[in-house]
Amino acid sequence: MKYILAIDQGTTSSRAILFDEALQVAAIAQEEFPQHYPQSGWVEHDASDLWSTAAGTCRQVIERAGITAADIAAIGITNQRETTLVWDRKTGQPIHNAIVWQDRRTAAICATLRERGHEDMVTERTGLLLDPYFSGTKLKWILDNVEGARAKARAGDLLFGTVDSYLIWKATGGRSHVTDATNAARTLLYDIRKGRWSRTICDLLDVPMGMLPQVHDCSSDFGMTRDDLLGRPIPIYGVAGDQQAATIGQACFQPGMLKSTYGTGCFALLNTGATPVRSQNRLLTTIAYQLDGTPTYALEGSIFVAGAVVQWLRDGLKMIRAAAETQPLAEAADPGQNVVLVPAFTGLGAPYWNAECRGAIFGLSRNSGPEELARAALESVGYQTRDLLEAMHLDWSGATDAGTEPATLRVDGGMSASDWTMQFLSDIIGASVDRPATLETTAMGAAWLAGTRAGLYPDQASFANMWALERTFTAKMSDDTRDRKYNAWRRAVEAAQAF
Repeated sequence: MKYILAIDQGTTSSRAILFDEALQVAAIAQEEFPQHYPQSGWVEHDASDLWSTAAGTCRQVIERAGITAADIAAIGITNQRETTLVWDRKTGQPIHNAIVWQDRRTAAICATLRERGHEDMVTERTGLLLDPYFSGTKLKWILDNVEGARAKARAGDLLFGTVDSYLIWKATGGRSHVTDATNAARTLLYDIRKGRWSRTICDLLDVPMGMLPQVHDCSSDFGMTRDDLLGRPIPIYGVAGDQQAATIGQACFQPGMLKSTYGTGCFALLNTGATPVRSQNRLLTTIAYQLDGTPTYALEGSIFVAGAVVQWLRDGLKMIRAAAETQPLAEAADPGQNVVLVPAFTGLGAPYWNAECRGAIFGLSRNSGPEELARAALESVGYQTRDLLEAMHLDWSGATDAGTEPATLRVDGGMSASDWTMQFLSDIIGASVDRPATLETTAMGAAWLAGTRAGLYPDQASFANMWALERTFTAKMSDDTRDRKYNAWRRAVEAAQAF
């Protein structure tokens, strides 16, 4: 028996998952790591935590499965996107904490670039908007604010990478400074149509191009791990950003197919095929995956806070001890109350893109309690998803004359395990929600990318036929109730932005 080792390096934890030859999960190891908040709206990770938990869980999962490194055919990596690291080429030491995708410190840089008229050019090349979410302005901030960084970068002594690049650099002992097209597409520095780093944007942000990694297909040779990491060298054959890996794991290979992943944030991707569709509704145009040198594009809507709202109930309000407690609380909420929570803790993502907005709660009464707050927290995920899907359907129908009827939505991620949340999602979007039999779709996408190159897994069409449904949620809410609740959400968002 041969295995594929998938590394899923996320925002709050690192996970290692072993997949067997039938693409079934054989073992899992997971380890959380601290989040650092130096100022309001700033979010950082200690790079050593990212590496130690990723490497440690790999060793743990091999031990749990009772195998050795000789039984692993290849490694696939999927990672939190946009999170930015800069490290010394010679020592491998980061010069600053990793600046996390949620971080909003570069809002003023983005505003200045917009005021100077650069956003259209940036969007045309990258498919992205000028927002602190993306790596480019984070990189500029590090070079501007770490003493001596810009001089060292110009001298060729510093390297930039997203989390995948950093993990590969560490795993290969500094032999590979690489990334894949999906991660490159999230940096604000990569021309997704020409398939190369944009010198124009690098010059605009004063980023030396020698810092940037080499860009590969998602299924490619990213290097061999160093001998002492797991016991023998293992090839790294697959890399994709977490949302693109989930798109692959959900087998959304045909134009018009749609998936939404509910982790720390929520990210919906609509496959648009060989054509990059420029959004008219402030969504992102991105690369869904790139195989054999050919990119497949997608429209993406990004929500910054999904599962993180449950973490807030647990860690911020101390209202619950475990995420699973939210469902029984929501079920017990007073149906006569309509508490609305706008979880804009780090700003609002698509389609609003308001970096300065912060969270707000509306509709509180003297009788509002943990039950109503839990329900409002879970409902906020459904409302934000509807915001994305409405914008997405308008863009897609405008580009293809496909109509605006909502398609079935394939879901994955930790929150998709909540029946209550998925039923509300179906109710509020007025469409079916399909939950797969395997929720490890992100890791599975990375595993398939590595395994297909290693000759262990089938081709794209055969892999798509392996996708299996666990449950379909169908809308039961009346049109009047759906409209009333969604209109209350829209008013709440408008009020939160006006505060």
